[in-house]
Amino acid sequence: MVKDEKQHEMEIPPGFLNIMGYVDRSQVNGPGVRAVVWLQGCRRACPQCFNPQSWSFAINQLISIDEIYNRIVAEPENEGVTFSGGEPFWQAPELAELAQRLHSAGLGVMSFSGFTLAELQSSQAPKGARQLLEQLDILVDGPYVASLAINDSSSLVSSKNQQVHVFNPLYRDRLDWASDQLEIHILKDGTRIFTGFRGQLTTGLT
Repeated sequence: MVKDEKQHEMEIPPGFLNIMGYVDRSQVNGPGVRAVVWLQGCRRACPQCFNPQSWSFAINQLISIDEIYNRIVAEPENEGVTFSGGEPFWQAPELAELAQRLHSAGLGVMSFSGFTLAELQSSQAPKGARQLLEQLDILVDGPYVASLAINDSSSLVSSKNQQVHVFNPLYRDRLDWASDQLEIHILKDGTRIFTGFRGQLTTGLT
């Protein structure tokens, strides 16, 4: 990681997240109807990454855990939340706190990660990784590998190396999303967010 990325990581105040984007009522980023939080910052720079705008660790949108929790639970259709990115586990301590609160409110929690489960369970894992894992119902792990791309609307993952880990048995019969579907959200300010297409997040103005 370069020096300025370290500096920007340090600038995230305690109790806050640095996010790239957020939507409510998504149906292509996990089981059921969910909020999706895209975290800002990733060190992998995978070829053909769907969200290269998420790589920078520069501050994008700072939001407090309290505020994003309130946004998620304020939408009655949200059954849960999915963390994506970027790499969620670089902000694992704050996400673990958020996930715990959401579970207490009766919502499910899922995350995508470029790390494998074994890496997240190792001594070299990002700070707070184990605490976040303990709060997850589902983890989709592994980096996107273009040469192993699936591009199948019936697949839960985008490339063959990725795996779906179900930690909560209540979700074993709810693996019903598809990694290769497109969903469009139009926000109040006219911004359009395209998501669900193999995890892609793009924005534009009407």
